[in-house]
Amino acid sequence: MSDPSVQQQQARPAVPVLHEQRLDEVLGTAPERGRGRYRPHRVGMVWRSKVFRAGAVIVALALCWLVILALVREQTGPEGFLVGLGLAVLPVPLLMAAFRWLDRVEPGPWRNLLFSFAWGACAAALVAIIANSFATRWIATATADPASADTLGATVIAPVVEESAKAAAVLLIFLFRRREFSGVVDGVVVAGFTATGFAFTENILYLGNAFGEDQQLGSSGFASVTAGTFFVRIVMSPFAHPLFTVLTGLGFGFAAVSARRHRARRIALPLLGLLLAMGLHALWNGSSSFGPYGFYAVYGIVMVPAFGLVTWLAIWSRQRELRTLAAELPAYAAAGWLTPAEPSALSSMRARGMARDLARHWQPDRTRGRAAARAVAEYESFATSLAGLRRRARHGAVGPDFGARERELLHHLWQRREIAAPALTHAALLTARPGAHHGRPLPTPYGTGNGYANGYGYAYGTGYGPGHTPGYGQTHGQTHGHTPGYGHTQGPTPGYAPGAYPPPQPYGGAPHSHRRPPS
Repeated sequence: MSDPSVQQQQARPAVPVLHEQRLDEVLGTAPERGRGRYRPHRVGMVWRSKVFRAGAVIVALALCWLVILALVREQTGPEGFLVGLGLAVLPVPLLMAAFRWLDRVEPGPWRNLLFSFAWGACAAALVAIIANSFATRWIATATADPASADTLGATVIAPVVEESAKAAAVLLIFLFRRREFSGVVDGVVVAGFTATGFAFTENILYLGNAFGEDQQLGSSGFASVTAGTFFVRIVMSPFAHPLFTVLTGLGFGFAAVSARRHRARRIALPLLGLLLAMGLHALWNGSSSFGPYGFYAVYGIVMVPAFGLVTWLAIWSRQRELRTLAAELPAYAAAGWLTPAEPSALSSMRARGMARDLARHWQPDRTRGRAAARAVAEYESFATSLAGLRRRARHGAVGPDFGARERELLHHLWQRREIAAPALTHAALLTARPGAHHGRPLPTPYGTGNGYANGYGYAYGTGYGPGHTPGYGQTHGQTHGHTPGYGHTQGPTPGYAPGAYPPPQPYGGAPHSHRRPPS
């Protein structure tokens, strides 16, 4: 007679083996909520209280913004400030939406993006205003040539100061939010938000000064300085500052995926990105000194191709994340953590969006629908993080906390799988190539035919084919096929194999098996 504890341990899904070396023999029981959280090593952690640290950062950025308001209002006047503020805010939502779209595969937390925007708009802008003014005045005093001082300040001092100030935000996220900065896309998005905030404040100053100049000259309409400044800065080149700083973000992003043993590369890549950002910024600022058509030449020959190249690289990196999902997640599906159809659904943006919609509409009311859609979105995010973590482990870009981080992500997936897995499986079938189902009927959200509908209103049985996955209950029979990893016994609740990993708790509210599905 065998030991029940041994049988229970063997019934749990095992962690997939990486490089033919077991990372853990068998995944242990997940920690209770609020216990055993993954705590990465924080570089230079001084403050103990998270609330104190967050409050100190918010207060510091708010003080910087108040000082900027005073300086800009002094230069532009009240009316110029309001006009500049109203015009400068126009491109901000478009730029933020574009960078957020790039981040849809593995969305980063909004707190990091808002911090980056606020750093660029407040801290970096204040440093640039003070440092540029001081350096220009010092050069003008030393050379007794104000004209050359302005040119030198714009082409040499400003690129170095501004790009360094903006790069500080990317560096802070890279160091203190390392688990949320995992690749090239993260570097592009963080840098883009930082530069968008910086450009917002700078545009207020430029447009406000232009409006004040128009007030003195009495000009208005399309021939005004304000209209010209708006066309150049908002219409033609709203991507200028984001383009410069994205080069720095690319350097940090490539450093994040580099092997930990390549320390020189991990330091050199961000510095190289920063130098490229400074060089492109200097070329852009100095384009007006190349003659009457210098600006248009630099814009058409350098800026537009550079923007296209960086955009292509960002989109390629986004698609690479999807390919990573398709390559890495089947190992977890084979071990029993995912259904066989989930890697395909998770590697398709169309299927992911469809799964969220299905989970929302399958619930009996709007509140539960929103909670279900949020559970699927979180499931997709955790699965993406898991695939990226495993890929970085293959390249030696993870630390000794890899096992703890993997267990944490698997635990989060398991908690949400009872809602997310049916929706993703259904979305994978709906988005499959025509003829892939060989004429078999698709499972329906609230089926009553050959399938068995569980408390979530999802029918299991017909259309899934043979096979099963270790660690889950299955239903065997001649008329009912069994879903890989999602079979059911004849009871009213899902039948997990004895000793399986603890069943996932319903995601919010009462157990779904007690809910009455809508007609």
